[in-house]
Amino acid sequence: MDGFFQKWAEAAYTSVGFFWMALWAFILGYAISSMIQVFVGRQQMKQAMGKDDLKSVGLGAFFGFISSSCSFSALATTKSLFQKGAGFISSMAFLLASTNLVIELGIVISIFLGWQFVAGEYLGGVLLILISYVVIRLVKPKRLIQAARDRLNTESDSGHHEDEMKDFLKLENWNKVGRKYQMEWKMVWKDVTLGFTVAGIVAVFVPDAFFESLFINSGKQADYSFFELLQHTLVGPVAAFLTFIGSMGNIPLAALLFDKGVSFAGVMAFIFSDLVVFPVLRINARYYGWKMSCFILLLLFVSLIVTSLFLHYGFDLLAVLPDGGHSQIMEREFFQLDYSFYLNMLFLSISGILVYLASRAKHHHHHEMAPKSEVMEKTLKVLAIASYGWLVIGLGLWYFIL
Repeated sequence: MDGFFQKWAEAAYTSVGFFWMALWAFILGYAISSMIQVFVGRQQMKQAMGKDDLKSVGLGAFFGFISSSCSFSALATTKSLFQKGAGFISSMAFLLASTNLVIELGIVISIFLGWQFVAGEYLGGVLLILISYVVIRLVKPKRLIQAARDRLNTESDSGHHEDEMKDFLKLENWNKVGRKYQMEWKMVWKDVTLGFTVAGIVAVFVPDAFFESLFINSGKQADYSFFELLQHTLVGPVAAFLTFIGSMGNIPLAALLFDKGVSFAGVMAFIFSDLVVFPVLRINARYYGWKMSCFILLLLFVSLIVTSLFLHYGFDLLAVLPDGGHSQIMEREFFQLDYSFYLNMLFLSISGILVYLASRAKHHHHHEMAPKSEVMEKTLKVLAIASYGWLVIGLGLWYFIL
């Protein structure tokens, strides 16, 4: 029993340590995202994405890049753009870019996984869009697309988006930035809490043998056969499905998978899988119908597998494939007077200012969100609160036992 309590203490300490490592990055990322959402107009998005040529797809990817990384927000905005005339491929480009090419995700990945994964994330995001473009061009699902558009045209669009550029020097607009920042955290706090809690539990309680059985021959580094890499890329989305927490909360789990010896391709597939999990499938079905939802799922699944394999072999060819399986993330000292401490202090101050500005903002403007299941949201909330209890008790045990 003493062994269990000791592991509990280590798991809680690891979870909080992981979050402490990434805290400044979360604040920076969501602050930048909030400023972009307020100061960049959106009417031009809808006007520029009406076709499915490469120019419109590129613009869709760019607008996704400057949008929020929240999957549910991205799903709602994609639906709104498609409903108001954006091409299907352009809308998919927006969706993929807004969940893979955003600034805050790259910052967090750089902290936990290194520059190769940041490069893989951004290059992979572009590849996902290009592969999806090619597949849709080849398959030509015109009937599915028209049926989905007809389905949406029977509904009224209740989303409210900023149509004009905003004055950068106006205090009222900075109040809106604070409000957006607060809303970003309200959207992700449950995912982030569960993500870091689960990451600590997995790091301490789950033995390496589990990962070796789940991912064939994990730990071989660059000596994987094609079929072993393919298996890793197939299992990566399954692992993401079972631990679905959100793209930001999943990054420490991705780092643990890599430290346990999972291939670069498998980890990238895990990271790219935030749009091929059941909650997203269900929401797309409510928007477009089940046929289109399943088509989007299959499209993204095929795209992420091809992308992950391409990145692995490409990085290997360039001799920049990262080395894993050395428990690097677990060897770090979490709490010390280093750059993380000073950056956290700086950005916590900025966060406080933004929260103060949010209190001054008018609350009439709301971020459009995809419809979430009340049962799922309540369950996540209960689990998040339980996670706080787990962490508090665990930290108490760390103080008294260790």
